[in-house]
Amino acid sequence: MINVYLFDWGDTLMVDFPGVTGKMCDWDIVEAVSEAKETLEVLSEHSQIYIATGAADSTELEIKKAFERVGLNEFISGYFCKANLGLSKGTPEFLNSILEKLKVPSVNVAMVGDNFDKDIKPAIAAGIQPFWFTDNDIETVPNNVKVINQLSALYLNK
Repeated sequence: MINVYLFDWGDTLMVDFPGVTGKMCDWDIVEAVSEAKETLEVLSEHSQIYIATGAADSTELEIKKAFERVGLNEFISGYFCKANLGLSKGTPEFLNSILEKLKVPSVNVAMVGDNFDKDIKPAIAAGIQPFWFTDNDIETVPNNVKVINQLSALYLNK
C-alpha cells in the first residue's frame, strides 16, 4: 500500500513555462497542471504528499510559496530539494535521503514524475514505485513502471 507520494514539481504538478527563468515563486504567472488539485486532494485523504524536486535555485520556503500561489500547498506535507537535502535530484541517494528522513520503507512510497532519467530511473533503483507522467506514446517500458497520461489515473481504476 502506498502511504507516501513523492511528486516532481515542474511539469508534473505545476506548469514549467518554456523560456521563463528565475524562481517560480516570483514568476508573473504560475499555473497548476490539469487535475493537480483534485488528485492531491483525493490522495491526501489516505497518504502523505511530498514534493521531491530538482529545482536547484529555490529554497524550501520559495517552493512552498509557489505552491501557495496555485492553492496546492494545503495538500502537501513537505518539500525536498537540493537546498535542504544537500543532494541533487536524479540519483538514488536523493530518494534514499528522503526515505531516511520520512522513516518509511520504499515499498510504501511512489514517485510521480515526468522525466524518465531524473524521476523514474532513480525511483526504480531506490525500490520506490514509479509513475511516469507523460503524454508520449510509450511502447516499451520496464514492467515495474506505471505510465500515466493524466494525474487522476493515480486514484481512478486502482
